[in-house]
Amino acid sequence: MDVFFIMKKWLLALAALTMTVTLAACSKTVATTSGGKVTQSEYYDSMKKTSSGKQILQQMILEKVLEKQYGSKVSAKKVNAQYNTYAKQYGSSFSSVLSQNSMTKSSFKKQLRSNLLLREAVKANTTITNAQLKKQWKSYEPKTTVAHILVAKEDTAKAVIKKLQSGESFTKLAKEYSTDSTTKNSGGKLTAFDNTDTSLDSTFKKAAFALKQGEYTTTPVKTSYGYHVIKVLKKPAKGNMKDHISELKDQIIDNKMNNDSSALQAVISKVLKKGNVSIKDSDLKDVLSSYLSSSSSSSSSN
Repeated sequence: MDVFFIMKKWLLALAALTMTVTLAACSKTVATTSGGKVTQSEYYDSMKKTSSGKQILQQMILEKVLEKQYGSKVSAKKVNAQYNTYAKQYGSSFSSVLSQNSMTKSSFKKQLRSNLLLREAVKANTTITNAQLKKQWKSYEPKTTVAHILVAKEDTAKAVIKKLQSGESFTKLAKEYSTDSTTKNSGGKLTAFDNTDTSLDSTFKKAAFALKQGEYTTTPVKTSYGYHVIKVLKKPAKGNMKDHISELKDQIIDNKMNNDSSALQAVISKVLKKGNVSIKDSDLKDVLSSYLSSSSSSSSSN
């Protein structure tokens, strides 16, 4: 899922952070060799000249100021709730997914917190207009729960549809035909999703949203995974925009987080300026220049 890609980058920085955090304070030995020892100060002097070293420092600074400015808005309960959502989504394979992304349960929670802190910063620095709400409403779909039967061949999917039309159970056919090993034994049921979901194929979502509750696709839906037969198990009515303002605002913020890198950088710049950051190492005095100059540019253009 996308979050693991994002979080992995944060984790890589933090892994190196644990090695560099005390380097300037003293000069203990990091490693010994037949050719001599490597001290912490030597390692620090070398590390700070690299792009990865500078990125680590940027990340450390950002985490500090985000925690100071928005830490009270991100509770442990909120972090655990998001963690449990991913754990439920991946079920028994969750631990292996974490491992594949070089994460532990603890480090993943830490990254979720960092991401939630950044989201609070984006939220605090975003003014949402009525025009934006109306635009988001056009694409809005309430959380929909579906079941699917995934097969490799179109003819197989057509055969499954014929069996459904003759009255056979969707759950029974999913267990018999579906190649999706994670859902077939539960009748093909997937985690509920809305229009903002990025884990599902857009063709799949479009077909699912076109159905009414209780309906299934009468033609196979082709995606990169194969051919799907989709049935809507639960689909709340869309209702009126005024009843979904909070959800629409959340979707706008999430879209900004995931798809608007320039806006995200502008927010980070504001956070850093408010944090009164002072770089004490002259060799690293320009480490935040790209962010702070971005802030100046944004201010002058507004």
